Amino acid sequence: MQKEIIPTNRKALKINIDTPFYGSFAEIGGGQETARHFFLSGGASGTVAKTISAYDKSFSDLQYNCENLGRYVSESRLEKMLDREYNEVTKLLSDSKPDSLFFAFANTVEILNYNKSNYSHGWLGIRYQLEEGGEPNTVILHVKLLENDAKLQQSTIGVLGVNLIYAAIHHSNSPNEFIRSLTDNLSIDRYRITMMRMRGPQLQYVDNRLLGVQLVKNHLTRSIMFDKNGDVQMPSDMLYRKNVLAFRGNFKPITYVAQDIIRTSKELFEKDEDYRDNNSLFFCEMSLNNLLSEKGEVDERDFLTRIDMLNAIGQNVMVTDFGKYYEMVDLFSQFKINKLRLVIGVPGLESLFDEKYYSDLKGGILEAFGKLFPSNLKLYIYPTINSGSNDLLTSRSVKPEKKLEGLFKYLKDNNFILDLKSNMKAQLHVKSREVNKMIEDNNHDWEKYVPSKVAEMIKKAY
Repeated sequence: MQKEIIPTNRKALKINIDTPFYGSFAEIGGGQETARHFFLSGGASGTVAKTISAYDKSFSDLQYNCENLGRYVSESRLEKMLDREYNEVTKLLSDSKPDSLFFAFANTVEILNYNKSNYSHGWLGIRYQLEEGGEPNTVILHVKLLENDAKLQQSTIGVLGVNLIYAAIHHSNSPNEFIRSLTDNLSIDRYRITMMRMRGPQLQYVDNRLLGVQLVKNHLTRSIMFDKNGDVQMPSDMLYRKNVLAFRGNFKPITYVAQDIIRTSKELFEKDEDYRDNNSLFFCEMSLNNLLSEKGEVDERDFLTRIDMLNAIGQNVMVTDFGKYYEMVDLFSQFKINKLRLVIGVPGLESLFDEKYYSDLKGGILEAFGKLFPSNLKLYIYPTINSGSNDLLTSRSVKPEKKLEGLFKYLKDNNFILDLKSNMKAQLHVKSREVNKMIEDNNHDWEKYVPSKVAEMIKKAY
């Protein structure tokens, strides 16, 4: 049964008159769009203790003690706002309103400027009690604004703010419902939620890694990243102005071959003349399709195990909803990365030259390759084995259709395609899906193909 979508003004009214939530609204940059809904819906005195908009940067710095904090539209400034507003509300009102559940809502937003030349985005958050006198919970999110009009962007921020407060009150026991509730009364072409975190005494059960995957699954963002510690990060923050090496796989499980791919590709990556440890990032990428069960749901246990295994061998991880490589490269271009290196196998290279995969593009394979091969990209090709002859196959073994031979030669001659060397020939015939089948069948031969650290984690997981 399709759920009822409650209009924004009714959500605000229900909070005003039907809940004990009482607190402050602090909104910077986009106006007081969220607070406005609570005033217009009626009964605002039941919810609104204070509203503030420190629009001038000097007032913002003074109000939130942020003189040396840097960017005004940032997670760190949002946290400062939530700290100040929540502490003030609870300190001033705890004695006079003992039956209230206190909260502080804040956002810091950069909407479209007059010349329409800036990056429109914002941070929204709420710190709130779910028990009288209890310790607070916190939910923060980052939103990218897609509309080409400042007033429409302000409207989006207002609706999203109301949705966030309503979800915090009514859906803190269900992260999936929480996320779906954020989309109420908003079409997906208006915004993207690129990162979200939840924490607090009533939210300890939430795994923010799964939260990130749900954002991808619900099409609220196209990618999410986890650093080597498994913490959720924004791709734009991690990849900005970096040299990037990405390896796509299903990593179920991580085999010796996968470990060799990581090692050999890093060795070649480090030979780039401008490579530096502090300006380069390697990560493993998984498509969402590899994480879904037959019912179309995220297999949470399986996903978390894969993330833990990759983190255990020191890898950053990205999850995306991209099916095709050119889509992933097109996204990366938005992050203004310096150099991009993608690792694929020989079968993957062969499929790149199969025109059937580009039937949805007007320009066909040429349009796709225009996106796939910007001047800063190189493909690293990991060898495979010919199961019949046992010969090692490299990019030289790829034979595209005759009409595409010139295109292939151009890419090879200009070093867009480079081969990796491997000493793993004895194991190249074993695919990760075959190793996973051995694990499922309790065939202990799987341990011959998996690094010992990963093997120990698999044994604990199963």
